[in-house]
Amino acid sequence: MRKARVGSEAEEQKALFRWAAYSRAKYPALDLLYHIPNGGSRNLVEAHNLKEQGVKAGVPDICLPVPSGRYTALYIELKRRDGGRVSDAQRGWLAALNRVGCRAVVCRGWDEARAEIERYLRE
Repeated sequence: MRKARVGSEAEEQKALFRWAAYSRAKYPALDLLYHIPNGGSRNLVEAHNLKEQGVKAGVPDICLPVPSGRYTALYIELKRRDGGRVSDAQRGWLAALNRVGCRAVVCRGWDEARAEIERYLRE
């Protein structure tokens, strides 16, 4: 698959999930890869309702709930290639997930996330 030029975080994520769909035959575990829709603009009522339902700030964008090597799951906080800041809440979640046996990382761009997933699945 050729390297796509993308820009926004949403475009990077779409490109990653297109690659995952294309690569499922090689990596069947990709069927379990999913996005955690925590971010985005919300009105105050919706934000309040989501918080009451368990949404927490800083949870990584993507999860692959498959054990590999010494890890129990892979979490990726996906940022666009250029720019995009990792918040304190995101850093806290990444550190906590790593402490409990997950692999939790920040990836800049879909191709970096793809490489991380492939490394993870080869462990």
